[in-house]
Amino acid sequence: MLEVRDLQVVYEDVILVCRGVSLDVPDQGIVALLGANGAGKTSTLRAITGLLGVHRGRVSAGSVTVDGVEVTAARPSRIVAAGVGQVMEGRRVFSGFTVEENLRAGAHTRKRASIAASLDRIYEMFPILADRRAQRGGLLSGGEQQMLAIGRALMAEPKYLLLDEPSLGLAPRVVEQIRDLIVRINSEGTGVLLIEQNAAMALSIATHGYVLEQGRVVLDGPAAELSANSDIQEFYLGLGAEGHVSLRDLKHYKRRKGWVA
Repeated sequence: MLEVRDLQVVYEDVILVCRGVSLDVPDQGIVALLGANGAGKTSTLRAITGLLGVHRGRVSAGSVTVDGVEVTAARPSRIVAAGVGQVMEGRRVFSGFTVEENLRAGAHTRKRASIAASLDRIYEMFPILADRRAQRGGLLSGGEQQMLAIGRALMAEPKYLLLDEPSLGLAPRVVEQIRDLIVRINSEGTGVLLIEQNAAMALSIATHGYVLEQGRVVLDGPAAELSANSDIQEFYLGLGAEGHVSLRDLKHYKRRKGWVA
């Protein structure tokens, strides 16, 4: 179990972004983390993976544990070794490296003798990457780069995979491919924490979901229940009676529900 308890994240010792976030990612589950831009989703992931310092942030309270081992504010290499991998928003592939060089970079914590088998697994999972193995990452399409980013993270053989907006900017057909790949990765034994603006996609494959607003978890439950929740339908699935909601109405609604001060 990946456990986050009462997490607080502050940037530059001034800006409090996460305000007591708690969530669980079972080792066999898919958990969706939903919320508007600025809700604290990416900061939660950075706190889990030890990347806050790069962005002048830090964990000011709370804890992160992986299978009972506390890794709060640990170095990223230690967190990877503990079994946590991350696919960051925007893919972040090494544009000047070939596909295979990108994948090998993801295995930097592994022993060399075990890397070949992992490469074979990734090429079987992503045949297009096998075809492009000698091509530079920067020349791939957006969907191919996302597959490469996922494959690179999987090269570390994580027990838990954190995905930050994997469908962002992709065509609907490619989004479906990414969705199916996430399901397959989970079915093969990897727990998934999925951040998505595409709430419908995320909840369609998740076992559990959390909704963040201004750094707090305001709602959580089984994904099927969240999908049926009228508030989630209206403001995250775009199924309101009029088909749209103004930003002002959304702020009034959240204040009435007690989601914001």
